[in-house]
Amino acid sequence: MLGIFHKAFAHPPEELSSPASEKWSKKAQLPQQTLEDFLNSHPTNTFSMTFGDAAVLAYVRPHHNSSIPRLFCGHDDIYCVFMGSLNNLSAQIKQYGLSRNTNEAMLLIEAYRTLRDRGPYPADQVIKDLDGTFAFLLYDSKVGTVFTALGSDGGVKLYWGIAADGSVVISDDLDVIKAGCAKSFAPFPTGCIFHSEAGLMSFEHPMNKMRAMPRVDSEGVICGANFKVDFYSRVNSIPRVGSQTNWVDWTSSHNS
Repeated sequence: MLGIFHKAFAHPPEELSSPASEKWSKKAQLPQQTLEDFLNSHPTNTFSMTFGDAAVLAYVRPHHNSSIPRLFCGHDDIYCVFMGSLNNLSAQIKQYGLSRNTNEAMLLIEAYRTLRDRGPYPADQVIKDLDGTFAFLLYDSKVGTVFTALGSDGGVKLYWGIAADGSVVISDDLDVIKAGCAKSFAPFPTGCIFHSEAGLMSFEHPMNKMRAMPRVDSEGVICGANFKVDFYSRVNSIPRVGSQTNWVDWTSSHNS
């Protein structure tokens, strides 16, 4: 999977960007080149969608040798790329009142719509309820919202970084990330969610802040930082929102 989001719609931690990227011989690429690299690395079974200058989503169709299931779907101008599987998919389908043939990507779109429009639960609780091995990229093209999460079991790898124009690049393809982001990349932290307004947070420990850990590669160059839960530092508050509060209000209050 690959997602590229313009810096106007996604605001990652500053520590993800490494000053070494500007001085390194291999410079970070513009988003179009990163997309081309991803498509060329999977020439026969790749699908992509471009949303003007705002975002790009790309998806490698699964094949019979795929070790990790992959899904892509869109509904009501919301698009989701999903990797992995949920052990409690049936229970989640019943909770949201969806049809039996709903897959994981369709479920995530419905969960996001519920958060956005009705907000009965905090975002961290919704993702914490998912049991399985998963990573997903979700883009709401109506409002320009980015929503990403990586499961806590480490069964799926995900990376993110900063492109030459400041766009955020997220992918499971490490080679594409390295080429596109130079030294400004890092593993996406497990058990975490990233929202374009609320930023990065742990869905396992939502009351604790995230801490940037300096990262140096094998060549001794400072790269984009790793992010871990700081168990000694807590956020001021995360409101347990009710049905009258939408998710936009929640993210605004969390970000202020």
